[in-house]
Amino acid sequence: MVKEPRPGRVKTRLGRGIGKTAAAWWFRHQVRRLLRDVTDPRWDVVLSVAPDTDGLTSRVWPTHLPRIPQGTGDLGDRMGRIFHMMPNGPVVIIGADIPGVTRQHINKAFRALGNHDAVFGPAMDGGYWLVGLKRVGPVPTTLFHGVRWSSEHTLSDTCETLGCARIALVDEMQDVDSIADLEKLRSN
Repeated sequence: MVKEPRPGRVKTRLGRGIGKTAAAWWFRHQVRRLLRDVTDPRWDVVLSVAPDTDGLTSRVWPTHLPRIPQGTGDLGDRMGRIFHMMPNGPVVIIGADIPGVTRQHINKAFRALGNHDAVFGPAMDGGYWLVGLKRVGPVPTTLFHGVRWSSEHTLSDTCETLGCARIALVDEMQDVDSIADLEKLRSN
């Protein structure tokens, strides 16, 4: 999931700490690294873009990658739409603001879906950087309902929306939402 890297429209919390232009620059280059590091012939990489019209025609993102619009609504609405739009089979969605994600992380998530219904990559702030579903049947209608987004409850709330699904957790990663997050990454 990517947003068009325009100052003031992407990474706004980070922009308050380092400036809107610097935050947009960071995001653009972070996504470029991410796409290089997760592309693999074992799976298809599809960009879910926002805003829809600008993202679908953007010259910022690689032209060889297919794109789908995120659409409207909160994060849960937009991720749910992706799960419904994709062909049957396992789907893994990742955020674009997590430095250090590699093919090995993605492969681990797909492998976890072999004997689980869902997989999450927890983020250190209580959210998650990756969500995947096996999708052998319909996507649960309760998925993402009532989730407290951008909070320490995001992962636990989302797991609750899956009912009795078998859930796997993969590597915990640090997402970058603020200057403090960026400084944590630099100090490691």
